[in-house]
Amino acid sequence: MSYKKVIALTHIKCILFMNRFGYILLFVFCFIFNLTNAQTKDNSTIKKYKIAVFSPIYLDSAFIGKNYRYGKNFPRFTLPGIGFVQGAMIALDSFPIKNCQIETYFYDSKSDSTSIQKLIENNNLDDIELIIAAVKDKELVVLSEFALRKKIPLVSAIFPNDAGITQNPFFIILNTTLKTHCEAIFSYLLQTNTNEKIIHVRKSGSQEDRIANYFHHINKPDKKALLNIQTIHLDSNIYLIKNSLDSTRLNIIIAGSLDESFAIDICKFLTTCKIKYNIKLIGMPNWESFNAFGSKNKSKLSDFPIFYTSPYFNNKTDRFSSIIQKEYLEKYKGVPTEAVYKGFETMYVFSRFLAQNIQPRYTEINLNNTSVFSNFNIVPIKINAQSERFDYFENKHLYFLKKQNGVSSKGW
Repeated sequence: MSYKKVIALTHIKCILFMNRFGYILLFVFCFIFNLTNAQTKDNSTIKKYKIAVFSPIYLDSAFIGKNYRYGKNFPRFTLPGIGFVQGAMIALDSFPIKNCQIETYFYDSKSDSTSIQKLIENNNLDDIELIIAAVKDKELVVLSEFALRKKIPLVSAIFPNDAGITQNPFFIILNTTLKTHCEAIFSYLLQTNTNEKIIHVRKSGSQEDRIANYFHHINKPDKKALLNIQTIHLDSNIYLIKNSLDSTRLNIIIAGSLDESFAIDICKFLTTCKIKYNIKLIGMPNWESFNAFGSKNKSKLSDFPIFYTSPYFNNKTDRFSSIIQKEYLEKYKGVPTEAVYKGFETMYVFSRFLAQNIQPRYTEINLNNTSVFSNFNIVPIKINAQSERFDYFENKHLYFLKKQNGVSSKGW
């Protein structure tokens, strides 16, 4: 079996920069046409699909005219977007789909000259059959409106929010929303609770109010509490936690805040209490990315573990990870970031979903065992339970992870 690969590049700008691996020539672009996996033996049997990938490259910010702004340095704010694209390209190059031809268009979602709105107005996306988007907020809303109008799936790969989007059965959220994380934490508490002391600690803030409201409504579906959860406001005195700890049983602390400083303060204080009290701290999903919990700062928390929920888990020992690491080293002379793995996984899973399961209207998302690193449970969501139509699809599969000494592992 033979394959052909044709790559046409337009509006390419190259950046030459130095890192510890030496000089690297990195192609940064606002548009790439990638025709891959086209079987040459019998064109009549080949299925053809077009995919658009949007990722924030910030090309306009990196250049002034044709001149690169950063010399031999490289702007870190561009790395996640570039990494996502690199991962998607490795998936296309390394794992062809039998009897299938994929045309993939990569767009810089932060480009002024080829903004998402301009692409839509100029009919550049009219033939697209799947959109993969590593974008947020307004850009996601614009893409959602287009996807609904064209009746094509839009996969939101990184944004853990519905962006206010409703009544769009073609919109798929992979990075689980905060509400679903709270539901998973509560479900764990409900299933395992025997004699634990459950304490919800928080500070003032709109995000903290949202989290508190989620737990309140989940805990009282019929205005009667399913679990006894004590809530403590810690705006003025973090030491108030100690007054509520019970030395005779396990104390489960739910830290209901997305603020890194608050998370650090909670952890530092609880490390001083762990000798006398049995404590399990459950944080929010974004705690995974806090620098204070990374390997470089592990000594500051004195082996104190934190638990959190995440839709992604990859210990990087599987065959896919090995291939990514090998390909990335050969092509980019470096070590792949988390964004590379996410770009790879999203492209691998949903290019196969497109080729195998495309329908004029979606009522369920069946990924047909195409999982890579993470398991997905993508289900229809109704924001209003009384509504006749669902609002979007969301990944409901979550892992409970433990981070200790900068290392993440499965918690339970």
